Amino acid sequence: MGILKSWAIGLLALITGLALFVTVSVISSNFDTELTQNDLQPFYTPPSPLEGSPGDLLRVESLSVDVDGAESLRILYLTELDNGDLAAASGMAFIPTSPATSEPRPIVAWTHGTVGEGDACAPSRQKDPTSQLTQFLPSMIQLGWALVATDYTGLGTPGVQAYLLKDQEVRDTVNSVRALQQIPQANVGSRYTVIGHSQGGHTALWTGHLSKKFAPELELLGVAAAAPAAELTQILGKQWDTVVSWVIGAEVMRSWPLQYPNLPTNEILTRSGQKNYDRLARECIKDAAFEAEIRSNAFNEQFFSSNPSEDPAWVAALNEQTPPPFPTDMPLLLIQGTADKIVLPQPNAYLQKTWCEAGTKISALWLGGVGHVAAAAIAGPTAVSWMKEIFAGTTPTSSCGGPIPMLPPL
Repeated sequence: MGILKSWAIGLLALITGLALFVTVSVISSNFDTELTQNDLQPFYTPPSPLEGSPGDLLRVESLSVDVDGAESLRILYLTELDNGDLAAASGMAFIPTSPATSEPRPIVAWTHGTVGEGDACAPSRQKDPTSQLTQFLPSMIQLGWALVATDYTGLGTPGVQAYLLKDQEVRDTVNSVRALQQIPQANVGSRYTVIGHSQGGHTALWTGHLSKKFAPELELLGVAAAAPAAELTQILGKQWDTVVSWVIGAEVMRSWPLQYPNLPTNEILTRSGQKNYDRLARECIKDAAFEAEIRSNAFNEQFFSSNPSEDPAWVAALNEQTPPPFPTDMPLLLIQGTADKIVLPQPNAYLQKTWCEAGTKISALWLGGVGHVAAAAIAGPTAVSWMKEIFAGTTPTSSCGGPIPMLPPL
């Protein structure tokens, strides 16, 4: 018994020590993050009052990340809100250091996916700000293209991010392109493409429709969208009672009532959803997903009490934020993994079918067995090749009329 007791005491001490180590590590990590964010805050605090025009560059500084052959910059620029007020948005710019040719450099605008709505979640404020760009940024720099990546208004800067709300997403995107044009060494023109993933795919698709409305002097040549959150009613209708709703739903509930004040909110949320959505929306994506897993799978908690896609007011709003097919002169690269559990593949198969029938020129890349996060990374080389054709004035091969993966119904 003495040996067993000693072994038990030793095991308890080991477990206690490990728990203490994990706790101290988490506290230390959070402390380091808080210090880093405090150091960054002066850059992200806009001047007051804001003066100028949408797209004006407010600040620029070096970004502490090395990209071979590129100057990496953090930017703060002016954009515009729905009510016409000016607002500040942050982002990143990557400019080749090699001499430009006699022609202005082409521009690629990157629109990122869901990261959480807290200021520290903004990609340009991250420890690894290029984590979503590594599979295509080096190739783009080698080709002499400049890339600009908005954080979106209210993400890293004052305000609330307009999550999956088309007009603000597009304003922030086109104004980031205008801001890039004001960096002297960028030597860019007005020709650009846009590529986005997930939420950023929604942004990219709507940029294909609204870029001329908000920035008529810019020339958008094509759109690439990886796992785009496009068919919103179908996506929410399937995911409303899953773990995904705790993450996506929380961000929608925090931002959409600002644009749609008459949307029913408490009526479609569980008590736990009502209590936690605002805090959860401001968590960065890894922390939010971790809590979502616990609430959904360990405690069997649901976020929504009923399906928003069956509520008339929500259906109207979802339909308004769902992009329609492109006209024939706006080519689209559609990328989708068949194993995606977040932006399910069936809605984007429907998108390909209906958009092709409407005359949109779609080049589709279906990735068998690939999930949500991996889709954009794996498709990086294909996206670069497709954009190379676009910038060269060549029409990429269309997938319309070809097979679409046989997927089980929603």
